[in-house]
Amino acid sequence: MITELNALIDHVESHLTDDLDVSELASALGTTEYHLRRMFSSLAGLPLSEYVRRRRMTVAATEVIEHTGMLDVAVRYGYSSTEAFNRAFRAVHGVSAAHVRQHGGPLRAQPQLRLRLTVEGNTTMHTRLAERPAFRLVGRTARVPLIHDGANPYIQQHIASMPDGEHERLKALSNCEPGGLLQISADVSPDFEEGSELTYMHGVAVENATDAPDDLDMIEVPAGTWVVFRATGPYPAALQESYAASATDWFPSNPWRLREGPSIVAVVDRAEDFRTATRELWMPIERAASDYVE
Repeated sequence: MITELNALIDHVESHLTDDLDVSELASALGTTEYHLRRMFSSLAGLPLSEYVRRRRMTVAATEVIEHTGMLDVAVRYGYSSTEAFNRAFRAVHGVSAAHVRQHGGPLRAQPQLRLRLTVEGNTTMHTRLAERPAFRLVGRTARVPLIHDGANPYIQQHIASMPDGEHERLKALSNCEPGGLLQISADVSPDFEEGSELTYMHGVAVENATDAPDDLDMIEVPAGTWVVFRATGPYPAALQESYAASATDWFPSNPWRLREGPSIVAVVDRAEDFRTATRELWMPIERAASDYVE
């Protein structure tokens, strides 16, 4: 995976003034755009789209300082007007292009990334693979912003707003693995940018033939393979560490890639105050290609 991501970074660098076709590149690398974007975001610490914007504005700053025509610079880097270009320029550098042209700065450079895999070998990841036939997720959904660290207050508000007795009603519907009451994230942006919206469901898994009550939402889940990470410790820190470790440790070391679909968190055991818990993180995966086209 590190090789593919570095090929992506090289491709970005050689196409800073072109439209970036991530889907075509991913196909040539033997992977998918979805997986490539998710792994880049997880390992680089910022979405691919943001990295591209920062690199473009870093290189464009040289042309601004050299007094190249402002509209020419804007068009070269994919903007239809100097106003649109200046908004992007200011977002990266904190000042307008005109200010930089006059004063030579200040500038905030985004260096070209180079990813390397460091193998520590001192942490054991508790994982298993599960083959699951098609099933359904049923429950109550809400659109919430993605928050990387700490508890998500929007999810907490959604859970608190559920009717009395709803948890027990949902638990009674559960009839397949992953069992029990589940925390489900769907429609997540492949760039995994903080603040982007996702669909959160508080619900359960049921067999494909099970009819859900009309007042509940439903997500159809196709048959496929899942990787299951078990995490024990403070909530939500231990769970968020599992998300991070899946990208930094597990996927680069195993012949699997993410496929589109919901991620699911199941509670295996918990303290009475819910501050610590053992949880299983289910992520949909598929076999990765063994090689790619140069």
